[in-house]
Amino acid sequence: MKKLKSISAYGLAALPLAALTLAACNEDDAVIASRNLSKAADNFEIIRNIVFYNTWTDTEVVSVLGRCSIEDYTQKLAAVCKDGVGDFKKHYLGRSENLSYFAVQAVGADVSTFHTRITWKPQSFLPDIDLHTSGEELLENASEANQ
Repeated sequence: MKKLKSISAYGLAALPLAALTLAACNEDDAVIASRNLSKAADNFEIIRNIVFYNTWTDTEVVSVLGRCSIEDYTQKLAAVCKDGVGDFKKHYLGRSENLSYFAVQAVGADVSTFHTRITWKPQSFLPDIDLHTSGEELLENASEANQ
């Protein structure tokens, strides 16, 4: 009887995994490719041309070209772009009823339509810590400790 209970417990635990696996089999190639392209752009592997366009005056207001990740916040757009090795710039672009934007991927990218890409960076578990203090405060604390 105990063996039957443990088998049924394992069976119940495996149901969500089986359902997830079957659901993943039902995704279209375009959905998987789109998700993988977005992941590649978030890792600064995709060159994009982001153009803000004034629809009333038919003029280009600003253009950003580079390896950029985009976040759309309805009324503004945030673009984080990589300019070389370790150089990053963050641009905020506001939107209004006459100002719109479009982003064009400049170069094709080879992404999988079968496997969802996952980025895991173990070094991100260790934070960079910046210590901000004044030299005077350290001297005061040191002199108080010596007294």
